[in-house]
Amino acid sequence: MKRLLLIVTGSHLRAEEVDRPLAYYLRKEIERTLGTLEDAGGFQVRVVSDLRWLHDEVFQEMPTISLGGPGVNLLSHRWLEELPLSLAVEDQYFIQMDPDLGELKVSIWGMDNPKTQIAVSAFVSRFLPRFLERCLLETPDPIDLDDFE
Repeated sequence: MKRLLLIVTGSHLRAEEVDRPLAYYLRKEIERTLGTLEDAGGFQVRVVSDLRWLHDEVFQEMPTISLGGPGVNLLSHRWLEELPLSLAVEDQYFIQMDPDLGELKVSIWGMDNPKTQIAVSAFVSRFLPRFLERCLLETPDPIDLDDFE
């Protein structure tokens, strides 16, 4: 049984090509940061597609980071109007999340892939430790990952 943090990328071909590798980089940064926090055992980070996230209701209860723009990621598109902007560099990149972390949802995207990479770096340096600390406190009960293979 594991507690999950999900990174969601688009299932669009362009997203698979450029956002999915970036999601695996972000997963490594999350795992590295989790290694520095107390009580981080039993936490697993998974990369899933937007379609998978949208169709598995149990995933929608998990802390989630959506990666990639609303044009290639259905979840980023859904959250475009829902999540407040925490950081916006006009016409370059955006990090959307509740600044109080009442909801453990984040959308990270840029106007193109190089700008999305910058947005991921900004998220890692400015928001990730606080986000993960909140995830450790608020994450729903563990689930059996074998149910989702």
